[in-house]
Amino acid sequence: MKDNIIDVLNEVYEAKTLIEVNDMLGLTTAEELKEVEKNLEKLEEECIIYKTKKDRYILIKNCKNLKIGKLSLNKKGFGFVILDKEDDLYIPESDLNGATHDDRVLAEVTHNGIKREGRIIRVLKRDLNDLVGELVKDEKGNFILKLDESKRDLEIIIDHESLKNCVEGNKVVVTIKQELGKKKYLASVSKIIGHKDDPGVDIMSIAYKYSFDPDFGEDVERELENIPNEVEKLELVGRTDLTKEVIFTIDGEHTKDIDDAISYKYENGLHTLGVHIADVSNYVKENTALGDAAYERGTSAYLADTVIPMLPHKLSNGICSLNEGVIRLTMSCVMDIDNSGKVVNYDIFPSYIKSRKKMTYEAVNDIIHRDIIAPGYEEFADTLKSMNNLAHILQKNIVNRGYINFDLDEAEVVQDENGVAIDIVRREREDGEKLIESFMIVANETVASHIYNMDLPFVYRVHGKPNTEKIDDFVNLVKIMGYEVKTKTTDLSPKSMQRLLDELGDIPEFEILSSMLLRSMKKAEYSKENIGHFGLASKAYTHFTSPIRRFPDLTVHRLLKKYLVENDMSMQTIRFLENNLVDLCEHASAREVASISAERDVLDMKIAEYMESHIGEEYEGIISTVTSFGFFVELPNLVEGLVSIKTIKGDFYNYVPEQLALIGSSTKKTYRVGDKVKVKCVAASKITSMVDFELVKENENDRSKE
Repeated sequence: MKDNIIDVLNEVYEAKTLIEVNDMLGLTTAEELKEVEKNLEKLEEECIIYKTKKDRYILIKNCKNLKIGKLSLNKKGFGFVILDKEDDLYIPESDLNGATHDDRVLAEVTHNGIKREGRIIRVLKRDLNDLVGELVKDEKGNFILKLDESKRDLEIIIDHESLKNCVEGNKVVVTIKQELGKKKYLASVSKIIGHKDDPGVDIMSIAYKYSFDPDFGEDVERELENIPNEVEKLELVGRTDLTKEVIFTIDGEHTKDIDDAISYKYENGLHTLGVHIADVSNYVKENTALGDAAYERGTSAYLADTVIPMLPHKLSNGICSLNEGVIRLTMSCVMDIDNSGKVVNYDIFPSYIKSRKKMTYEAVNDIIHRDIIAPGYEEFADTLKSMNNLAHILQKNIVNRGYINFDLDEAEVVQDENGVAIDIVRREREDGEKLIESFMIVANETVASHIYNMDLPFVYRVHGKPNTEKIDDFVNLVKIMGYEVKTKTTDLSPKSMQRLLDELGDIPEFEILSSMLLRSMKKAEYSKENIGHFGLASKAYTHFTSPIRRFPDLTVHRLLKKYLVENDMSMQTIRFLENNLVDLCEHASAREVASISAERDVLDMKIAEYMESHIGEEYEGIISTVTSFGFFVELPNLVEGLVSIKTIKGDFYNYVPEQLALIGSSTKKTYRVGDKVKVKCVAASKITSMVDFELVKENENDRSKE
């Protein structure tokens, strides 16, 4: 009956009474009326239907003023409901209605305008998994949990029986046992991470918060006993022997989980590029403890110098890693590429290789850029230079079709032997890094296009077309900043976004603006439906090249084997995949978001830790973000800190959102994104991950109005 109720309500856009719904269903008896009422209550609990104060029912999706999303609270008390396909909804502190950070909520839009405002109607789901915090004693001497996520204002009392081996100051993971009140819970300690002052506990606390657990459990450990340390001869049957080919890897100096190897030849006017990817699917099978653990993690997490792998080290650093001088199982994509960068022929097949050399980006960049050849690289120098020529051809090709190159700098944390941040630097990227990126892109596109043309279920990496209004808002901001924009954004395409970035390329605020433009675009995700990849200007794209680190890539390998090796394209298989790949893609996308969030949290924490020893020092920076409570200033090393509006002297400042500016009421002095300012670090806290700046003096280059 629930489906019938949804069907009839889907045809109307106004709330209906119980009797009206009953009549629309054509029901006549009292028993049927009771059944309708019971099912309406169930649909209300499932948040498919909303019951108004006047006891009328309407589908939530048909009510423009009702929104479902996740609540993100600001440390100042207000929050936003994060919505999938529209702008977020601002929620004042007075309208939270008992909701807290990360709750899934039903909200009502109460004000439409430049900034939409709303109120929380109901908490739909409170995620009480992976609660991490510090054990502290209350005034009665009982242990409570001080949550790491301070925005989640929950009271967590610890069950005394679970405190064995615990001391005050321990960082722990807890499991909720009982709800004691609206925001009050009884919990037991499920994992002791370590003492808050121990090296590495800070990073591991964030890892656990996002469900990245380094412990794989007893079931996985038992399965690992049956996985060999070396490739066995029987595993080579049916694979192409590539051990005589010149194949090598290029990675960071400290990389141990090596997914990809490459090979290259140039004959008869064609570049033959081989991309050889670790065949993780040979060892990580479906419906096993190991396979389930990889699925749950979804991805490896790279947190400063700490790696929480998707697979146990026996696989990620051992039998699956394409280590130098040993036979490893691979899936190869070998492509013939012409001098315009077009793939004219290719083959995808299971293989085995023996890497000739574990190269580092540093040594490869020395060869390519500075003609400095490190010992052991002599026989590969010419090949690397030829590979770089091919990489430039491929880069030119994707740029010509509309590839959007944001090329944003990333901050890198330098830590001492105790895990304390001692420097924050910009991560360097030269041609060696870009070479590997270009080769992986062309391999991913080739694999995706092949399966797409076969019209079979698959996992695609997709990136949707941006929202026109968000791009228009960005262009208007650029114009307000005093820059002319010639690019027409009425017909959004990768080419138009590329031209827009090119127009901004020479202005001082380019990095800030390109970052803002990136944030105004949609996020890439995994999907069973191929809608293309807007940022890469690609018609079909997947993730095939990192199965040690990402579950979608492992799934792609499984599908390639099923289709191309086992020739299993039966209707039964296709129906099964059609039903299961949607959930897999949603889970993989969510785990990717978790990994990115964990990485961001660790970076913010380490930046604050670094700045704790630089309080009182002065810096020149650029305003990167303006908010109602102040503005953030980014330093040359990408450290960011807040200048609170309360500390800006000489006037009362108002936030003007359409200009992303703070403007003085009397002086009309303006602080806007892109302005250069001089600041002093006045506070920093590793605990809150916050850095506070204050203005030192006006800078002559500020674009301000008197």
